[in-house]
Amino acid sequence: MLSRVAVFVCLALILGVPFLLRPKLDATVGDATKGGLKLVIVTPHVPQIRDEFEKAFTRWHQQVHGQPVAIDWRVPGGTSDILTQLEAQYQSAVRNGDVDLTDPKNPKIAPATIAFDLMFGGGSYDHGRVKAGVKGELLAKDGTKTPYAVPMSEPAGFTVDQLDAWFGDNSVGAQLLYDKEQYWIGVALSGFGLVYNKPMLASLNMPTPTRFDDLADPRLFGNVILADPRQSGSVATTLDSILSNYGWEKGWRLIREICANTRTFVNSAPKPPIDVSQGEAAAALAIDFYGRGQAQAIVAPGQKPEDSRVGYVDPAGATYIDADPISILRGGPSPELSRRFVEFCLTEEGQALWQFRRKDSAENPTTDAGEMGPEQNELRRMPARRVMYEKYRQHFIDQADPFEIASKTLPKGWRSGLGIMMGAFAIDNAHAQRDAWAALLKARATPDFPPKTLAQMEELFYAFPITTMPEGTVLEFSEKNFAAIASAWKKDKPFFQRCEIDYTRQCRENYEQVIQLGTQGPSHQ
Repeated sequence: MLSRVAVFVCLALILGVPFLLRPKLDATVGDATKGGLKLVIVTPHVPQIRDEFEKAFTRWHQQVHGQPVAIDWRVPGGTSDILTQLEAQYQSAVRNGDVDLTDPKNPKIAPATIAFDLMFGGGSYDHGRVKAGVKGELLAKDGTKTPYAVPMSEPAGFTVDQLDAWFGDNSVGAQLLYDKEQYWIGVALSGFGLVYNKPMLASLNMPTPTRFDDLADPRLFGNVILADPRQSGSVATTLDSILSNYGWEKGWRLIREICANTRTFVNSAPKPPIDVSQGEAAAALAIDFYGRGQAQAIVAPGQKPEDSRVGYVDPAGATYIDADPISILRGGPSPELSRRFVEFCLTEEGQALWQFRRKDSAENPTTDAGEMGPEQNELRRMPARRVMYEKYRQHFIDQADPFEIASKTLPKGWRSGLGIMMGAFAIDNAHAQRDAWAALLKARATPDFPPKTLAQMEELFYAFPITTMPEGTVLEFSEKNFAAIASAWKKDKPFFQRCEIDYTRQCRENYEQVIQLGTQGPSHQ
């Protein structure tokens, strides 16, 4: 009996502590529980971003609209968790008859049908899924089925003049800054590059990396950390940009070599920069604000960010720059207040939160409302508006200009191949791949190693598994055949699962042959 009571006491503590530690709302912004204006935002953003935008928006709203407002943040997890939760709410609304499907192009949902007002954060790919919404069929009593498609976001409704004033040309590299129909609006920009440990690189006699190719350098064998693209959307985006920029043959070859240098694969994008900073690896792929944020997190008191032992670089011309948007959710409680939040995020004051130093640095410009910049947390992210780079770049912590470095290469549509193939040739065969890579590197470094044997090792190491399609045809995994193979994966889940198993087996057998051939040194000629 006592043990059961103890279990309940521990459970109460676990559930109660987060509420006890939750920061109290500032008295000037109103209390969301007492009928004041309240905005409910679902987000994957870290606490530092939430804190700075809450303080700044509530202050701005009081000044501009004369009313206090409170923000109720909901953080169920990453973007995939948020999308799962949103899809469940909208599917439920459709089943309950809360969605007017009279106009299929513009389904109507009464305000407060959905729990959240806004989705704030994530990539344009994720917000594109919010726009695509939920689809299905409604079954009538007579047995007839009516298909439906309900976007989970709705157009923000800003004027063309407003958008032009905020953004000018709707592009950064090959990507959009906002959805043309305004289903999502970019308020920050994300870059994807390299994070590195300066002392470790020096110990390996390596220069500062500047290109994705540098992660394939044999000197980094066992000194790279990667996140699993099956679990990290940002890393999948980075790898997709490598494929698109380098092309099918060179791109896949480079990814395979980076994987072969990898010490371990982790399950989330924030972890590689942390591991690099702790000396677990010398370099990693990273989303820019995780890399820069970790570099800043470990600086000593009085030390400048650029003097941190951790560095971050965007490979110029090959860096995929993506909008980090906001979507106004269809049927949320406060649509007009939602538009005001988006509007605030695109003011110069809102944009300054991303890249300016803390206000107590006394280095930031001022407006009629006071000094711009964050109160406590330097966010190290890139603003979405060009005007910020034109007027205020000298005040930025980081001097990178995404409009200058962004790749202009459009994604080639190969992203869906990354998870299954990297699982097969790297993540689920990590030990075998590293051993085969070591054997291949040794053979390459041996001057009189048999050329024919080396050529055979090279071919086996880089070979792709063969796909037996559902109808029995056999296809090579090639640029030409990719669309057909990927389409079959999407349509037939058991086929996809069979491919996962078969691909992993084929790659393992190839690596075993590479290792065996590596034993055939000069004396076996």
